[in-house]
Amino acid sequence: MGKKRREMPNQTVGSFERGLRLFEKMIGPSDARRMRAAWRKLEPDFERYVLTFVAGEIWSRPGLDRRTRSLCTIAALAALGRTNGLELNIRMALRNGATRPEIVETLLHIAPYAGFPASWEALVVAARVLPERAGRKTHSRSPLRRKLRALPGKGPRGGR
Repeated sequence: MGKKRREMPNQTVGSFERGLRLFEKMIGPSDARRMRAAWRKLEPDFERYVLTFVAGEIWSRPGLDRRTRSLCTIAALAALGRTNGLELNIRMALRNGATRPEIVETLLHIAPYAGFPASWEALVVAARVLPERAGRKTHSRSPLRRKLRALPGKGPRGGR
C-alpha cells in the first residue's frame, strides 16, 4: 500500500471540496476528521475516492434527499453484509433525518430480498448504534440487545 497521496486533477478538486463539506454535515466535523484519518492511514487515495466520487458526485446529485439516500444505502450495505459501512451510514442516516423506526423497518424490509441472515446481522449492528432516546447510545439494557444476547451464539454468525 502506497502512503504518498497523489495530486488530484483540477476537475476533481471541486468534487472533493463539495464531498468534504457534505461528509462533515452528514457525520459531524470531529467524526469526519477521525474517519478521514483512518482512511488516509489505510491508503491515502481511498479518502480521495470516497470524498470525491461517493460524497462529491453520487451523494450530491439532485433527485433524492439525503434521508432517502441514507435509507437506500443502509439497505444496500446490509444486503451485502458490509458492517463497517453499515455502522457509519446508520449514524449518518440519523443526522440526515431518518428515524430509528425507519432504519429498523428498512433492515426488516430487506429480509425476503437479501436473506434473513443479512437482515439479522444488520439489526445487530443497528442495536449497537441506534439511540434508544435522543442523545443516548443503546446499552445492554435495551430490549433488542437483551433478546439478541439471549440467542444461541449471540448473533447471526455465532458471536462475531
